[in-house]
Amino acid sequence: MKKSHLFSLVFFYLLLVSVSSDVIHDSCDKAAKGDPNIKFDFCVSSFEGNPKAKTATGVADLVKVAIETAIGNATSIGSIISKLLDNKTLDTYARNCLEDCSELYSGAGSSIKSGGKAFEGKDYGTANAEISSAMDAPDTCEEQFKEKKGYVSPLTKENNNFFQLLAIVLSFMNLVPK
Repeated sequence: MKKSHLFSLVFFYLLLVSVSSDVIHDSCDKAAKGDPNIKFDFCVSSFEGNPKAKTATGVADLVKVAIETAIGNATSIGSIISKLLDNKTLDTYARNCLEDCSELYSGAGSSIKSGGKAFEGKDYGTANAEISSAMDAPDTCEEQFKEKKGYVSPLTKENNNFFQLLAIVLSFMNLVPK
């Protein structure tokens, strides 16, 4: 291959990486400025390591990646809950809270999938409603543990991150030109 062709390919690749990085940074900047629940650094780190996000050419591409990320996160939290439930020394209250959280995250995953399909079909109202309903899972899960004195949720970090991921999805959806 001639050096000029190789140079052209390298230049094009670097340009593409630069454009996608700008899309991520610009979208995360707008999301963080528009929603106090979104931290810029969390947003950027959620996408910079994702190969699909690196090829994003616009915020609509990032919405799709964010939805996939949120679905994966809900599944991951479900696995964490299953491991916590394997602990035979859990008392009944904590076990009941975790079982409820498991159901909440399962429902949240389904809502996000429905929201993703609605977004793909440009039914933005339904997409927004489905993603918004999934945001109840981390809040409800967290609050259950607080209802009884002396209990602390073992899922606080996961609940907070999941809520923020969903806030990012909603914020990115609002940035998509209609």
